[in-house]
Amino acid sequence: MTENELLDLMTELGALHRGHFLLSSGLHSDTYFQCALVLQFPELARELGRQIAERCDALETDVVVSPAMGGILIGHEVARALGRRFVFTERVEGRMTLRRGFTLEKGEKALVVEDVVTRGTSTLEVVRVVTEQGGLVTGLAAIVDRTSGTAELPLPLQALARVEVATWPPQTCPLCAAGTPAVKPGSRGN
Repeated sequence: MTENELLDLMTELGALHRGHFLLSSGLHSDTYFQCALVLQFPELARELGRQIAERCDALETDVVVSPAMGGILIGHEVARALGRRFVFTERVEGRMTLRRGFTLEKGEKALVVEDVVTRGTSTLEVVRVVTEQGGLVTGLAAIVDRTSGTAELPLPLQALARVEVATWPPQTCPLCAAGTPAVKPGSRGN
């Protein structure tokens, strides 16, 4: 599946939204990706996971780690395609952590997988968790990279689609200035 085919599929399935959105990063945007609407179809989730795994196959990977909530399905499918173990992180009192008995071994090589990356905040939080557990992050991957190359990530981000999308801090958002109400659809929202 090409990048354009993926974006067309997302549009067709209602996963690519236009409007005024408050992203989980705190930024505002006129575009929102709800990857769960694609990943709800197991065959599509498996295919996207396989494609990400192909891009990351040369990396040494013992475990795939994703942040809850958005990264769980795609991370699991990437782990399946790579034949590796999968764990996910969760926020506890605002801090990303491993729970549910998940642990990483000292020196274990981790691939961090997300659905959408905007500023890289969740990605960096997962990298911190892996490092604090004694693991080593060997790669970063996502379905959609909407960073426009501005996120300061420790490794290159492998993505199935790279999309230039406008984002603004709330105080300079032209949609707010025009009086358009913002919707908060993300996993850290309602």
